[in-house]
Amino acid sequence: MAYGQVCRILTYDLTTGTSTLVYSSATVHFEAPNWTAGGDLILNGDGLLWHLPADGSAPPRPIPFEGLPALNNDHVLGAGGVFMSADDGHIYAGSLSGGPVRRVTSADRTHFLHGVSPDSATLAYVGVENRDRGSASLWTIGADGTGDARLTTPGGVDDGPEYHPAGDWIYFNTEAFTPNSQIARIRPDGTGLEQLTFDDRVNWFPHFAPDGERAVHLSYPPGTKGHPADLPVELRLVEAGDWRAPRTLVGLPGGQGTINVNSWSPDSRSFAYVDYPRG
Repeated sequence: MAYGQVCRILTYDLTTGTSTLVYSSATVHFEAPNWTAGGDLILNGDGLLWHLPADGSAPPRPIPFEGLPALNNDHVLGAGGVFMSADDGHIYAGSLSGGPVRRVTSADRTHFLHGVSPDSATLAYVGVENRDRGSASLWTIGADGTGDARLTTPGGVDDGPEYHPAGDWIYFNTEAFTPNSQIARIRPDGTGLEQLTFDDRVNWFPHFAPDGERAVHLSYPPGTKGHPADLPVELRLVEAGDWRAPRTLVGLPGGQGTINVNSWSPDSRSFAYVDYPRG
């Protein structure tokens, strides 16, 4: 973080329309909260994964994994634990209590995990085979490391694949339709590609609530390239599948790290996010 900057972990309550500060840090760069059934937030910070009570009743504490490389900010909860992307380019599986981990992927590409199917049997990830070409495709792989399959064509820029709670679609952001990234969806077998947002903003990281009735996504100013940090961004709510009429809930300083992964509460009433104001 820059001098004088802090990261603030917050929750947004749809019922009250207000944000609540959970924790603030000027030393650890926290990113990308998940929300567990037990009421904890799981965040990346300085290459580690951390527990933080969603009510702010205790400070964050790192999860003691064994044999796990430094992590990036892509991690998703699944049955029995958590799947994580590491800086060595691979996806790992582990318990939320820590301990030994299992490497899921083996292919010679960089894997950025974003989605886990409702039955936790399949992972959706972004595969980058040559970073110099700026190409990122969507892939799926079995949670046991078998059945690696490409969903989108090489040469494009796709990101953030996440399963709908019903499991029938994968939602993601893509530059397949316009130079500005837009939200789209595709069937898990790679068919039915469909553009959903059509505005002049740059839209990333669609996340559905567990009830499947609403989604929140990150929206950058027009012309933004990639998903950088430290820009004036918006968190937008989509209800009843009406992606052409999102409602802005929060404007904040952030972007990268704010809401990279699904952070909805189990009751679908709140979600967590991170902003990065400067003093």
